[in-house]
Parts: sequence; C-alpha cells; structure tokens
Amino acid sequence: MNSRELLAQLVRFDTTSRESNLALIDFVRTYLQDHGVACELVYNAHKSKANLLATIGPADVPGIVLSGHTDVVPVDGQRWSVAPFELTEKDGKLYGRGTADMKGYIACVLACVPALVKAPLRMPVHIALSYDEEVGCLGVRSLIERFHGQPVKPLLCVIGEPTELKPVLGHKGKLAVRCEVHGAACHSAYAPSGVNAIEYAARLISELVRLGEGLKAPQHLDQRFDPPFSTVQTGLINGGKALNIVPQNCSFDFEVRALPAQDPWQVAQQLQHYAEQILLPAMQAVSAQSAISFSELSSYPGLATSLESQAAEWVAQFCGSQEFGTVAFGTEGGLFDQAGIPTVVCGPGSMEQGHKPDEFISVEQLAACDRMLERVLGFVSRQR
Repeated sequence: MNSRELLAQLVRFDTTSRESNLALIDFVRTYLQDHGVACELVYNAHKSKANLLATIGPADVPGIVLSGHTDVVPVDGQRWSVAPFELTEKDGKLYGRGTADMKGYIACVLACVPALVKAPLRMPVHIALSYDEEVGCLGVRSLIERFHGQPVKPLLCVIGEPTELKPVLGHKGKLAVRCEVHGAACHSAYAPSGVNAIEYAARLISELVRLGEGLKAPQHLDQRFDPPFSTVQTGLINGGKALNIVPQNCSFDFEVRALPAQDPWQVAQQLQHYAEQILLPAMQAVSAQSAISFSELSSYPGLATSLESQAAEWVAQFCGSQEFGTVAFGTEGGLFDQAGIPTVVCGPGSMEQGHKPDEFISVEQLAACDRMLERVLGFVSRQR
C-alpha cells in the first residue's frame, strides 16, 4: 500500500484520546508482521491502549527513531463538511481527523517499510507509535523506557508533528495544574461568617495573571519563539451551589507553557507560596478547616536541540533545508531529548489545520514526506 492508501486505513480508526487505540495498533502490527517485522506492544495499566515499537535493521548499533502519536482530538461540536473518520479527497487535499496531526506522517513511515526491509541497512530504523499524546504526552514515557534496555541509544529521533516538513529544533514545555480551594459555607446574608472559596480562587487567579506578566520582562525573552515569553493561563473553573450560599468549594485548572530554559514549576511554587503565606492565614482565621491544594494534571519538557548538533545536520539533509524554526505547540520531543536521544520535529501538513473541523493534509505534502523518508532510507543504507 502507498501512503495515501495507508492514510485512508488509519483515518478510519476513531482514536480520539478518550477511546482505545488498539484497533489501529493491531492493524499496524499485522501490516508490519506481513513484511517480516516484529513488534513490541507496551500497554497502559488497563490494557485498553498500547504503544508500538518495531525495529528494522541491526539492533546493536545506533539508529534513527521515526516517532508519532496515534491519538487524535475530538470532533464533538465541530461542523464538518465531510465524514471525519473517512478519508475524502478534494482539490488536492485529503480530509479527515488526524490527517495532519499526525496520521499522515505515520502513513508515510509505514509506506516506507517494504523498502526498509529490502535495503542493506547499516543502522536500524525504529518505528515508535504512542498513545495519549494529546492529553499530556502520557503513553510515550513507557515507550521511551524500552530504549533504555537496548544495547545502544538511537542517534536521532524525528517526531513527525505537522511542520510543513520544515525542521523544528525547539518548543515550549508545559505544566498543567489543578488548584482546589476549600472554604466554609454559610447563608449569604452572613457572608463574613463564611470563607468564600470562589473569591479566594479569584485572588489566586489574579496572582497567576501577575506572575504571567512578570514572565514578559526583557531578561526572560527568547525571540526564537512566538510569543517570545512563557505564558500562564487559567482554562477551567468550577464552584458554587447557589447565589445565596457562600461557596465552600472552588477549583480551577491552569497551565504554564514555558520556554525551554525556564522551569514551569517555578510559577506553580510561587502561587503555592502566595496561597500558604497570604491567603490561608486569613481563611483559617475564620474556619480552621479551610485549605488550598495543588495537584499536577500533566507535564512535559520543552525542546531545545542545538543548531550545531549532529541531529540538526542530519535532518537538514533529509529535509533539504537549513532553515530551522520553533513551534508554539508541544510535542513528545522533549521527553525523547530528556532521555538522551537527540530530537528534531519535522512532519507533513500544518498545525493550522490540526484540531479544526475539515482537517486536511495536501497530497503534495504527503508526497514530499515520502521523498523525505526515501532520503532517510538512503542515509541508513550501506549503499550510500
């Protein structure tokens, strides 16, 4: 099958993060086994999802990882003009959920397998497919652990997120946190006798805004990124039962998207210090049971691969471009890099189409990715 045919198969699997990805993984495993390639599956705790790791070529020398996530974002509430889980071609564009982010890349990698199997490889190519990237880069962590048990670490990982095949060396890290405020309820006519959890949550959110403004100071900027500073934002809030009841509980979720050189936990720790030193004493003076707690929802590190690195040089050869950039969105790349595997993000399609109704990848971008992987094949082959 060519990349377009494989993409049609992959899009048919509804791998929204809340669903299982096992049907897609079984399809890929069968496809690889039909070409004589063995696979290892790494399941989640409930065995409802799995990562897939396959190696083609000699396993005792460093090689290249071609990595992608299998999950997609929901289509709920979006107005699609085509069926989201069927591939539709119109005017040189291939429509369907995940075509750009990032089943197009996976389809191209799989289409390259027959040629990889036949080639005299001097180094291995590892195919690494993960689950639950869209909800915090959760699945890939257990997949990366498998590389620790191999004789040698890979030389390079290419994360195929949509960058229009322009090599990307950097992205921000992310920390998502839930803050829960526990106050004391009472009739609103006697509001001073209670501890209003919503109002204290509002003060915490205001402090978050202040901390976020501080990250825009000139000494913190990195002009390679857009925006060139770390950002903080509150995305969800929940609290209260009725207008005439002082609310006992309120929770809100916030995130920090930090430049690679900055620690997102610093913001969370500053907010926790504000909560413990400023707010809690006033709350507990009214009700000793008052409390404020913080819990991590998800996190992943940023990526900052050096422009002078061997990884950047190799990917420039594959892409035919010396123009490296950064992206605003996060990837699994920081986790591979953190594990000692140099990483570059480069894949077909554009994130301008990702996560939107009528998501698409152009036929030309799919073909260009096929050509890029042909150059990867030439690089890992003995016959160079």
